[in-house]
Amino acid sequence: MTKLKTVICGDILDFIDDPVKGEAQSYRYFSPGVLVIEGGIVQQVGLEADILPTLSADYDMKRYDKRLIIPGMIDTHIHLPQIEMMGAYGEQLLTWLTEYAFPAEQKFSDKEYASLISKRFLDELLRNGTTTALVFCTVHPESVEAFFTEAQARNLRMMAGKVMMDRNCPDYLSDTADSSYNEALTLIKKWHNVDRLSYAVTPRFAPTSTPEQLQKCGQLLAEYPDLYMHTHLSENKDEVDWVKGLFPESKDYLGVYEDAGLVKKRSVFAHSIHLSDREMSCLSENHAAVSHCPTSNLFLGSGLFDLKRCEKHNVNVGLGSDVGAGTSFSLLRTGSEAYKIQQLQQNKMSAFKGLYLATLGSARALDMEGTIGNFLPGCEADFIVIDDKSTPYLDFRLSYAKTLHDRLFALMMMGDDRCIEETFVMGKSAHKRDK
Repeated sequence: MTKLKTVICGDILDFIDDPVKGEAQSYRYFSPGVLVIEGGIVQQVGLEADILPTLSADYDMKRYDKRLIIPGMIDTHIHLPQIEMMGAYGEQLLTWLTEYAFPAEQKFSDKEYASLISKRFLDELLRNGTTTALVFCTVHPESVEAFFTEAQARNLRMMAGKVMMDRNCPDYLSDTADSSYNEALTLIKKWHNVDRLSYAVTPRFAPTSTPEQLQKCGQLLAEYPDLYMHTHLSENKDEVDWVKGLFPESKDYLGVYEDAGLVKKRSVFAHSIHLSDREMSCLSENHAAVSHCPTSNLFLGSGLFDLKRCEKHNVNVGLGSDVGAGTSFSLLRTGSEAYKIQQLQQNKMSAFKGLYLATLGSARALDMEGTIGNFLPGCEADFIVIDDKSTPYLDFRLSYAKTLHDRLFALMMMGDDRCIEETFVMGKSAHKRDK
């Protein structure tokens, strides 16, 4: 007989607010703690000594003593078709797109190929402890079909959409304002809000869409208000200058999207490095969010993201790997690079802030607080087990950690996929590290 409840035992950490508002009040840590799950949903979390005696005997217990259990990490910006060319050498953004990204994306007109890559992509996410992602597919509807089919089979909470490009791109990746609207609408009707899947309207970035196509994006968002909108913003200074020339009537880069009705809750703008105060205020006032993609920004030489300005303007920020310009699926490694970017600006970013950005911060950026991102009762039970003794050196280093922050900071700076012992989706094991 299947037991109704599952009890997970270990050192449990989650966040209930942004550490910038008060570090001690931002997180909860239970050691040894328990997480009680029923039907894939969190029921209770707390100290083992407080909760176990109150439970009936009708539960399955899994013990992960001395291991860290946190909510599944959330990647707010990643490209499905670019995993084959991650780490491609030597270019900045605009040349990198034409030399590497666009040719890789051409292959996704083949649904069988798209399915093969989708499987590998999701395997890598789960192996790295990522349980939710906001995903760029390609201009081909087949890419979205393949991705959602594979995500649905694994019961994952995923957001994705067909890229929309009707100018300044290769002919083999170009659509039109009308065809992109019609193809997106068909995908929305089939997949949006089915199981744990959501559709994201996905204009690549302003230079590759005409004003007519951006208006069609706005039309989709007006017709389906709970859709996501996912695009790029102010990643590279040459790109920003290009946008000024293409859209001279708009206030600024964000103003291009604003004019089309694309700046709203559930709008996520990747990068957002070179923004004015007006753009920052506009994002905040419209409850839109930013995805910070540090490994990509460093790899392409795009610039240094100013996290403190976003905090000052109350802009929601999530963490993004931006694979394949980003150089790792691991949001632990991504957090390590985010710390270094702040160091270069004489700002400090604690491990609490880094893990917040990878969990609750990203859930807030996706308008998913209360569903994913922490262990409040009613949240979906996506979580990971972290073995912070997974390498001989990390085991040695952490033997000298005197505080919880010491432990978490060393983990964020030196951890990677090897630390992810097991990944759970809706309370069920979805990936287990090979011994």
